[in-house]
Amino acid sequence: MRIGIDLGGTKIEGIALGDDASVLVRRRIPTPRDDYHQTLAAIVTLIREIEQEVGRVGTVGVSMPGAISPATGLVKNANSTWLNGRLICEDLPRLLGRPIRFANDANCFALSEATDGAASGADVVFGVIIGTGTGGGIVVNRHVLMGRNAIAGEWGHNPLPAPRDGEWPGPPCYCGRSGCIETFLSGPGLARDYEASGGSILPASDIARRAAAGEPLALACVARYEERMARALASVINLLDPDVVVLGGGLSNIDRLYTSVPNLWPPYVFSDRIRTRLVRAAHGDSSGVRGAAWLWEA
Repeated sequence: MRIGIDLGGTKIEGIALGDDASVLVRRRIPTPRDDYHQTLAAIVTLIREIEQEVGRVGTVGVSMPGAISPATGLVKNANSTWLNGRLICEDLPRLLGRPIRFANDANCFALSEATDGAASGADVVFGVIIGTGTGGGIVVNRHVLMGRNAIAGEWGHNPLPAPRDGEWPGPPCYCGRSGCIETFLSGPGLARDYEASGGSILPASDIARRAAAGEPLALACVARYEERMARALASVINLLDPDVVVLGGGLSNIDRLYTSVPNLWPPYVFSDRIRTRLVRAAHGDSSGVRGAAWLWEA
């Protein structure tokens, strides 16, 4: 049995997968925000309850925001800021009493989809989470590629390629720079573009619905979004040349992305033919927790 834990900013989800990848148990609990020690205690309690319900002890993998620094062993770059600077890779296994594997949430998403999801059977998979932020993860032959600095796949904090008029230097990003891909392709990025174009303040999901209903302003914003995504993903294809790019997160529900973006990326890809597929995640918001469970297969 494999147990996966998805440590999010508002909820902690746990799942137990059987040997055939069937879901034996799935539970969610609120995250004790801003309290590191209570967060660890909640995770341990959730694991114990899952094991008690199934009647078996399992391996444990954890999907988490940010990354564990190879230099210090401390958490870095987590938007759940109470985790930053903490030694979770030692503290949590000690509390549980056995080894735990950790990976960034985007890496777990990519691993889930590469293992038994929309990219099953592909050798090289790039997983993209487009929601509040813009995360990315790389899986090669069902192994997560972490990288020397534990930042492999962090495409969202590169500048948007081939900037157009009005895109440079671009909006400020929380990372301290400006014009990052995340500032354009995240949900808040789409909402900002809609408002700047004369629209009201709306969440990205409402803008997508308005575009689907034919509103001209929303349609124009989504068209810009698609062209920007095409440029951004073309740079990934040029560097990584993946078999499949899988989209997850709230904005992945925009149906037209899967035809529009591949039709727009050829001018930016350094190849005469592009065989990379763009697909929607098969497991939806369960991919992160499933990928955490699959860390023990990697």
